[in-house]
Amino acid sequence: MRLEAIRQQMHQDGIDVWCCYDFRGSNAVFRQLVGTRWTTRRAMLVIDRTHAPTLIVHSIDAPQFDALDRAASKDGFLTREVYRGQADWLACVQRHVRGRRVAMEYAPGGALPAVSCVDAGTVESIVALGALPVSSMDLIQVSVARWSDEAQRLHAHAQTITQQARDAGFDLVRTRHRDGGPVTELDVLNVIRTHFAEHGLDELHPAIVGVNGHAGDPHFEVSQTDPHPIRPGDWLLIDLWARVPGESNVFADLTWVGFAGRRDEVPLRMRRVFETVRSARDAAIDLVQSRFREGVSVRGCDLDEVARRVLIEAGYADAIRHRTGHSLSPGPAIHGMGANLDCFETTDTRRILPGTGFTIEPGLYFDDFGCRLEVNLFVDEKDGPRLTCDLQDDIVELIQPSYR
Repeated sequence: MRLEAIRQQMHQDGIDVWCCYDFRGSNAVFRQLVGTRWTTRRAMLVIDRTHAPTLIVHSIDAPQFDALDRAASKDGFLTREVYRGQADWLACVQRHVRGRRVAMEYAPGGALPAVSCVDAGTVESIVALGALPVSSMDLIQVSVARWSDEAQRLHAHAQTITQQARDAGFDLVRTRHRDGGPVTELDVLNVIRTHFAEHGLDELHPAIVGVNGHAGDPHFEVSQTDPHPIRPGDWLLIDLWARVPGESNVFADLTWVGFAGRRDEVPLRMRRVFETVRSARDAAIDLVQSRFREGVSVRGCDLDEVARRVLIEAGYADAIRHRTGHSLSPGPAIHGMGANLDCFETTDTRRILPGTGFTIEPGLYFDDFGCRLEVNLFVDEKDGPRLTCDLQDDIVELIQPSYR
């Protein structure tokens, strides 16, 4: 649970108590803190700045937490309060929150949906009990978004396999074109999926393999029944992700683009879009690394802004469809629980913190093609932000060397 780190952050943010509320699996943060358990009634993990954490749980749900209690109670780490009815619930909660500044998975005005999963009525009830609710956004980062040493090691392994799968997909196109045979988006997808399966990685759901106009759809899905062919002269985008199975592990998540021919045959418009997206990606990398060298904090929204400025100044404002990046962290999803690089869809004011990871993936999208370049970074406690993957500096040639 990283209790000491949580308390340090609470002290820094002027928070008295963190009330992590869950109802029937509504809060992924609660699940990360206490383990995968299904609550049929309201439950709350109360983390106090000075006292032992308390789990408030209904009597029907209480037995499934017995093992957690036994493990935690050895060090006096966790106490438990069991309630039966609504009056019991309110009395338990009030003892912890009355007159205090209370962090919850909540964002004022719903401005940050990534952390806002507690319903308005529950927040209202906390106010009625005499508390001042504030967002738990940075408590989430220091508790469940940080990578363990093992997560770092397994992410590096997943990164290697993911890069190999990407290269295998591009190589298939080269080989089929050399031999004069057909190749489709589905053929490339199947090569990627087979590579992941052979190496025991979890992809959660299939990669994006988009040719020409399909690359202009950020969430394109390959057709299983009528996949599009990839022909000489086509543009190809591959976005793929995978991790070692287990919610304590972190996904590798990459996007590269290629052209079914020689680089000197790439149309000038495609070349200009690629170079603009590459510049936007590099501007965000440069900013986050330089800020850490200077000892200055940087927010997710700052990185999004510097990357989007490059795209806008190049004249592509109308081709921007999404934020610049998302968190990478342990948990149930590819998109993690830390700061996103976003000043477009929302304004993510969370700081990029040591021990966390994220993607940088600016993109431009048109009816006939799209370009996104995605890299992964981890913020080392000592050395600051570093890339965990290789970097695409030019468009991949999808032609055999002997045929150039």
